[in-house]
Amino acid sequence: MSTPRFAFHPVLGHEIHVTEWGKTGGPALVMMHGLARTGRDFDELARALSDSYHVLCPDMIGRGLSGWSAQPSTDYRIGHYAEITLALLDGYKISQAAWIGTSMGGQIGMRIACGEHHRRLTGLLVNDIGPEVPEEALERILSYVGKPPEFATVSEAQTWFRTAYAPFGPASDLFWQRMVATSLRRRSNGAFTLHYDPALTHQFTDAPEDMECWDGWAKITVPTDLFFGGQSDLVTPDILERMTRTRRDCKPTCFKECGHAPTLSRPSDIALVRQALARYL
Repeated sequence: MSTPRFAFHPVLGHEIHVTEWGKTGGPALVMMHGLARTGRDFDELARALSDSYHVLCPDMIGRGLSGWSAQPSTDYRIGHYAEITLALLDGYKISQAAWIGTSMGGQIGMRIACGEHHRRLTGLLVNDIGPEVPEEALERILSYVGKPPEFATVSEAQTWFRTAYAPFGPASDLFWQRMVATSLRRRSNGAFTLHYDPALTHQFTDAPEDMECWDGWAKITVPTDLFFGGQSDLVTPDILERMTRTRRDCKPTCFKECGHAPTLSRPSDIALVRQALARYL
C-alpha cells in the first residue's frame, strides 16, 4: 500500500487536481467520481489497490481542487470530461488504463469505451449508472446539486452529509469524516459550502443528450462490470434488464443495502473490485 501524492496538471486549458496512488509504471487504473463529488471519495479503495496498480483519482473540472470553467455550457459535458481524461492520461504517458467510474464517472467511462479511443481502456467497472438516467432520479439530483447548502460549522455539515448521502450505504466513520473534510470550502462570509461549481448543472439543461447512450452501450467491447445499489433509483430493474440483455457479457453485482451509489470502501467491496479488475489485465 502507499500514501497519496497530490498534483496539479494543465489539461486543455484547465487545471486538474489528481490524487495519485501506487508505483508509477504499474498497471494504470483511473477512478472517476460522481457528479458533485471528488476523487478523494476513493481513498480506501485506491489505497488498497495501490499494491498492484498505479491509481489516478482526478477531480473533474468544477469539483474539488480542480479549476472551475468559465464556459460551463460547453465544458460541463460528458464529452469534454472524456477529452480531459484522455489528455490527462497522455500527460502521464499512459497508453491504456482500467476504469472505475461512479455515476457520472461511469458515464465518462462509457463514452470513452464506445468511441474512437476505446482501446485506451482495458476494462470498465460502472458503479450505479446506466445508459439512461430516469427522470425521477434526475429531478432528485437537481433538487440539491444546483443549490448547495451553507453550514455554519463542520459539525453541522457532517450531520447533513450523513443524511443526504445515506443511500451510499454502510461506511466507516473515517470514510464520513474524510468525505466531509474534502467536500467543503469556505465562502467569503466565512460559512462552509460544498466544494463544487453549482453551474455544473448546465450539463442537464444544455446537453440533455448526455443522459441517454444506449447505442454507445451496445458498442462497448471491453470487459465490463456493473455494480449497483439494490435500492438505487438510477439503475432500475428495467434499466438493469436492458443493460444485461444488450450486453450479455456485462457482469452485474448488486449491493442490496445501498442506494445510489455504493462507496466501494469496505473490505468486502474492495475484494469484489479486485475480482473484476483481474478480468481486465
